[in-house]
Amino acid sequence: MTALLLTRRLRPVDLYIVDAVLAVAVGGLLCPYAALESPLHGGVREPLWVSVLVGMALGLPLAVRRRWPIAVAVVISGSTTGALVTGVIPNYAAAAPALAIGLSFYTVAVSTATRRSMLCAAGCLALVSVALVLTAGDLWSRTGGVVYAAVMITPAWLTGWLIRERRALAARQGEHLVRQAATEERLRVARELHDVVAHTMSLIVVKAAVANHVAEADPREAGAALRVIEETGRNALTDIRRVLGVLREGTPYAPAPGLDELPGLAEQAAIGGVDVRLDVRREETDGAVPESVGLAVYRIVQEAVTNVVKHAAPASCRATVTVTPGEVRVEVTDDGRRPVLPGGDGHGLTGMRERVALHGGDLRAGPQAGGGFAVRARLPYRVAA
Repeated sequence: MTALLLTRRLRPVDLYIVDAVLAVAVGGLLCPYAALESPLHGGVREPLWVSVLVGMALGLPLAVRRRWPIAVAVVISGSTTGALVTGVIPNYAAAAPALAIGLSFYTVAVSTATRRSMLCAAGCLALVSVALVLTAGDLWSRTGGVVYAAVMITPAWLTGWLIRERRALAARQGEHLVRQAATEERLRVARELHDVVAHTMSLIVVKAAVANHVAEADPREAGAALRVIEETGRNALTDIRRVLGVLREGTPYAPAPGLDELPGLAEQAAIGGVDVRLDVRREETDGAVPESVGLAVYRIVQEAVTNVVKHAAPASCRATVTVTPGEVRVEVTDDGRRPVLPGGDGHGLTGMRERVALHGGDLRAGPQAGGGFAVRARLPYRVAA
């Protein structure tokens, strides 16, 4: 059994070499030796060349068992039946052809569809059973012959079938993991692009509206708005290139934003008419928060502030980030009035929930009793030893 399992790790050329060695050992040594044995109670005493020829017919087909598994199993079973019926191989020496039969039916089960291999095994089992029954003396010997034939074929077939099923299960699991990884990567990229595009486009739209409104009355303010649009657009291009760099090369185009970049969000929100009061409280040693958690916190605050700019500006907003050993808590609240959206949660809130869920945390978002909106998230993490 161990030898059969280890052959899975060999290359195809090595497997054919192994089969050739088995064929020589079984067909050139073991089976001819069994054929040379004489019956216990008298019977056929064939010439030497007949014994050698029968032994080779039983073992040498094993050399091509991987190429033609069913044909090899039928040939070996038929040869065994003929050798036992004619007495060339005495029934007490049937262990030698049993080895050849077992190897052939292991290959049939491991490389052929279950229905075909089962039909082949049943037919050959009946054939060998007939041979052992015809060479038996009494009823008990005949029953033992049928049992022995089953022992020749059934365990080898079951072993091959179990290995085939295990390989199929491993292949299905591998395909599932690939699909799952692709889906997770697609969702991750979708979250990143949504956060980048939604945030920057909201600011661009706000400043473009300002520029359009004051273009004739106050050209200076219109120019300032256009400069903000230009800077915001450049930052958005940098973030998009970073995401695309991950897709193309597997390495970030630029360092991912984290806790240290949160003050920049407050400055950008002020451009959109939202006064953000940012409070970052650190109770952990520097560098203890994993980069993935820092990015998630940044994106959650970014999305929450962006929603304030889009739906509640002008308004005031308070963003509190508390970093403790093993956990980061985020709370973003505002006092603005928002229109009721009939469609439920948008992509932004969905993305925030996905980010929090990836880290095993929880998120609550909804309107406050006294007015405004609140987003509260908790992201646990492990402190590096």
